[in-house]
Amino acid sequence: MAQREIQKLKETILKEYPRLKKDDKFKFACHSGVSCFNECCGDVNIFLTPYDVLRLKNTLGISSQEFLDKYTILPIDQNQRLPVVLLKMQDNEKKTCYFVSKEGCTVYENRPWACRMYPLGLASPGELAANLNEEFYFILKESVCKGFNENREWTVREWIEDQGIAEYDKFGEMYKQIYTHPYLEKAPELTPQKIDMFFLACYNLDKFRDFILHSTFLQKFDVEDDLLEKIKTDDEELLKFGFRWVRFALFGEKTIDIKDDVKAMAEKKLEEKRRKTAK
Repeated sequence: MAQREIQKLKETILKEYPRLKKDDKFKFACHSGVSCFNECCGDVNIFLTPYDVLRLKNTLGISSQEFLDKYTILPIDQNQRLPVVLLKMQDNEKKTCYFVSKEGCTVYENRPWACRMYPLGLASPGELAANLNEEFYFILKESVCKGFNENREWTVREWIEDQGIAEYDKFGEMYKQIYTHPYLEKAPELTPQKIDMFFLACYNLDKFRDFILHSTFLQKFDVEDDLLEKIKTDDEELLKFGFRWVRFALFGEKTIDIKDDVKAMAEKKLEEKRRKTAK
């Protein structure tokens, strides 16, 4: 979907879609008995969050690099400050998802946030529109979907709980603080090095772990001993740390501590540079 189409959809959502709160109700059910079963699992743009990638690569038992290479695409968009990751569809007539079978989703327990939320959408300040004051939910009602003809009634709150969205939202909120960060609006274009660092820390977790453990990273930065032990094996802790690192490396926030000797050396070099400049 081109940036122009995305912007048009955002404008339509803001102007035309009914705004739902968590206690508002809607009717919907999806199961193998619905005539359109699996029809929505193809020719669709599924934006993947870092937590989506974490869950999917682990359920498949492959590395983050292998997952990104095989199952994702990175569309190029001049208006996008940070790269976005889309789930790749198969190269067949229906452009079906790699993870759908006749019986349904083969990664259902670890399916992406967008798949869990459907048919709900979420509009948040800073994402859909700068002048949006509070988030709201809306229904994505597509003609192909017959699930809306089912009699199962939900509140938005019940749907979110039933679909296991809370854990995804926890990581999604941390990620949102990065891609809606004011720095991205005010600062000049990010350097390729900073973009690569963002992608490494957020999406390519296995390589990010190698970067921490097998480069000079730990010689320069203070990482608490208990946290270091966790990020050696725990991908969720590693991702949380990755978000901290991005805020430090891209936005200059003091979310990571520099070691005292490294800091002292940097200050010494800066002072020497000042003296040379003053002469």
